[in-house]
Amino acid sequence: MSPSTPHIASQLRQMIYYHLDNNLVRNALFLAGRLYAYEPRTSEASYLLALCYLQNGQVKAAWETSRNFGLRGTHLGCSYIYAQACLDLGKYLDGINALERSKALWAARNNWNKHSETRRQQLPDAAAVYCLQGKLWQAHKEHNKAVECYAAALKLNPFMWDAFLNLSDTGVDMRVANIFRMSPEMHSMVSSSNLEDFELPSDKVLPPDGPLQTQANVNPSLDPFTSATFRSDVSTTHGSSALWEKLNGSTVSVASSGTAPHNMREGMETPGGQSSESDDPRVTNGGGGAEVSWEPPLAPAKKNRTIQSINTDHPMNPPPKMRPTGFRPRTRTKGETDEQTTVHGEKDITTGHRIGDRKRTVSGQVAHPSTSHSTDQGTGQRRSVRLFNQIKPTSKFSTAALGVKDSRELKKVRATGTKGRIATTSSVGRVVSGNNRKHIGEIHDSDSKEYRGTSVSTSNGNQPAPPKGSVSERSKSVEALAWLLDLFSKLASGHFYLTRYRCSESIQLFNSLSQGQRETPWVLAQIGRAYYEQAMYSEAEKYFIRVKALAPSRLEDMEIYSTVLWHLKNDVELAYLAHELMEVDRLSPQAWCAVGNSFSHQRDHDQALKCFKRATQLDPQFAYGFTLQGHEYVANEEYDKALDAYRNGISAHSRHYNAWYGLGTVYDKMGKLDFAEQHFRNAAKINPSNAVLICCIGLVLEKMNNPKAALVQYNRACSLAPHSVLARFRKARALMKLQDLRAALAELKILKDMAPDEANVHYLLGKLYKMLHDKGNAIKHFTTALNLDPKAAQYIKDAMEALDDEEEDEEDIA
Repeated sequence: MSPSTPHIASQLRQMIYYHLDNNLVRNALFLAGRLYAYEPRTSEASYLLALCYLQNGQVKAAWETSRNFGLRGTHLGCSYIYAQACLDLGKYLDGINALERSKALWAARNNWNKHSETRRQQLPDAAAVYCLQGKLWQAHKEHNKAVECYAAALKLNPFMWDAFLNLSDTGVDMRVANIFRMSPEMHSMVSSSNLEDFELPSDKVLPPDGPLQTQANVNPSLDPFTSATFRSDVSTTHGSSALWEKLNGSTVSVASSGTAPHNMREGMETPGGQSSESDDPRVTNGGGGAEVSWEPPLAPAKKNRTIQSINTDHPMNPPPKMRPTGFRPRTRTKGETDEQTTVHGEKDITTGHRIGDRKRTVSGQVAHPSTSHSTDQGTGQRRSVRLFNQIKPTSKFSTAALGVKDSRELKKVRATGTKGRIATTSSVGRVVSGNNRKHIGEIHDSDSKEYRGTSVSTSNGNQPAPPKGSVSERSKSVEALAWLLDLFSKLASGHFYLTRYRCSESIQLFNSLSQGQRETPWVLAQIGRAYYEQAMYSEAEKYFIRVKALAPSRLEDMEIYSTVLWHLKNDVELAYLAHELMEVDRLSPQAWCAVGNSFSHQRDHDQALKCFKRATQLDPQFAYGFTLQGHEYVANEEYDKALDAYRNGISAHSRHYNAWYGLGTVYDKMGKLDFAEQHFRNAAKINPSNAVLICCIGLVLEKMNNPKAALVQYNRACSLAPHSVLARFRKARALMKLQDLRAALAELKILKDMAPDEANVHYLLGKLYKMLHDKGNAIKHFTTALNLDPKAAQYIKDAMEALDDEEEDEEDIA
């Protein structure tokens, strides 16, 4: 007899997912080709083949394979793979249209808190799709729509870190604390997830389409993400969206449509949650499939044991409730709940036999507890046995109430109780008798969800109390979630402050993390970048050294480290860093930037340009590579090429203030002061805490014969960076132009203490004393400047001769 088509396809799908999960992509790709050849017209086969192509790096093949069903929006997986391929191939609008056409398939999906080692959601949910849509809109330069998509993704899943990073890069104002808060929806999701292991039913049975793919198992009435409020939020425009208000000043969390019930406290300690190897013998390694316990099963009970002795064997852990097998879990109305108590004698839908039929396992024990011990429907004995099958028994149940009949029943209850102590939910798939066996192709990793116990009401409407462990597990999960939200809030706030160049606040937040979280490559690199933005290169170098020690193969942020070494004039370390990065990945733009900086430090600008161009060829969106190209063109006085390079950097990332600064510098050198001032101000809007940019604005205003406006900028720069020699020097020079000599002298005295070996400071002091007619101090500082900078001897000697000529003129007048 030839095998049936569904079973062959199911076997192939299981093998594909097996190889994907074990990172055997080439094997999975070959099997996906067999499945596609077997079912060329099915969307599932196209999706799996496109998925394998994408994970194997064959983006164009994934695009072609998923295009048929992806463009029409008839299969969510195909649309998602197609949109991802469109993002890589630059077909942004095609990807956006594909996701919009499949919106009915993902708009109400939320897979948060539904993944484990053995349970998985293969198709994306709304948060993942919104994040991908945001990337597509951002690449298409539609930043307002990208912001809306990122905000919608974070509302559904605040742990969507990629969406937060991209949202920060757009430059939009937001309150980070409103994103990472415990919302009522998240609280209910965690609670229902924990109770599901004890009493909540699944919403539907797993279809045979995907071996690892489960469906949403939260009732629509309990699902906080299917409310009308959410649908209206995500459909409004950027200017009037309620969701947008939550990001900008509202006390309501982005992840919630209501007020958050729990406020996180600063410095929250890690809750004492259980690890994966918990001491609780009831914890298993997952919630789906045939469950494998962490402990071996206990030996069968002796026949002369009683129910009372079973209950007293483990006084700290009473055996959990048995799973009722007479119902398919689904959402019930009140009327249906009242009728539940009358259907225990019906046929079991999972086995095809009546509950009273006793199927045996290999050991001879009863596979399914019988619910009909006698023909008398009204006896207390039958009712107690029925309750025993639905409610977790405790030591309060007496032997008489349980209706013990013989040693076989004792053995049955003992076996079930033992298994219940090992696993939260029993495995029906262990039954050996023929009618209870499934075909291999129909067994999925999440099959056990079909048999989860339901909270069955009694005739008087009272529901059984949840197990004792469910309350503690629920509280531990809520505590763990609150701790994670607090951690993410600190990490996100630190990164947000860094992207807004509030570097001191960023460093303070990162340093407030626990040592384990702080001593990680990502956090240390963020602190290093914060010091770099403050021009504190020595401090930045210390943190990047620690990053390299922890993660020698890390490439991210290494272009900044190479620039730090360039500023410190550490040629040896810079060359060594470039060599290391090239060994790690010679096709990374960061490695070529390091090589280019090394050549630039050696003043080999042509070779440096070649390296920076190679970096931007490898990554056309690498804005920093374009900016470094512009700097080298300026050094070669090729201003037109420098303008093009800086403009390419702004096109790659509009908030890259270094490129705006470069444009201002070029226009300043070309004498186009109005354009220079405009571009310097654009750079200062992005990075308002950078004293160098403020000084550049002041310098341009000074060249435009507006010393008063320049002085305002210099005062601002001195307040931002009190230790900046450049800002204080230019402020003193502006004061001298405005004939405020006493104030200028006070500034220069402070400056002399800050930079005693700076020739320009002593030269300016000499000119100031000359204006004050203090010839002795003027000659003293001119001489000091001459000794510090012999190359400027001609200028200094001219100033000293002018001082002598002025003195002679005064004598003639006298």
